[in-house]
Amino acid sequence: MSNRPRNGEVFRYSYLWRRESERGEDAGRKIRPVCLSVLLDKDAGKTRVALFPITSQPPSKERASLQIPETELKRLGLREPAWVILDECNLDIWEASFHVSDRRPLGRVSYALFERIRVVALEQLRAGFLGQIPRR
Repeated sequence: MSNRPRNGEVFRYSYLWRRESERGEDAGRKIRPVCLSVLLDKDAGKTRVALFPITSQPPSKERASLQIPETELKRLGLREPAWVILDECNLDIWEASFHVSDRRPLGRVSYALFERIRVVALEQLRAGFLGQIPRR
């Protein structure tokens, strides 16, 4: 198994919500059950990833999100219902992050779901609506 994450893998992570970051907080309040990693680039042994939170709380209609299908949740060992939030993400360096609680993935979403996630996240980015919270 590679020590670098692959697109669509799901991990346990101490996610810092945008609202918490805007209040000056610099640590996630709890380890989220899971987050979705998206590989951004690899440079000089550093792997930058964007981590999108997964939540069991129904998001408001204003949030960009996708409900995760039941079959995907069962494969990942997650309870239902659950949504991946796509209008904010944490940006982190995989090898240096102390926010990842376990570097073994819970699993990986299907290619079809990953593509839907990627498309919505890119739309949010291009429209200027993707809140990116850098982690150190």
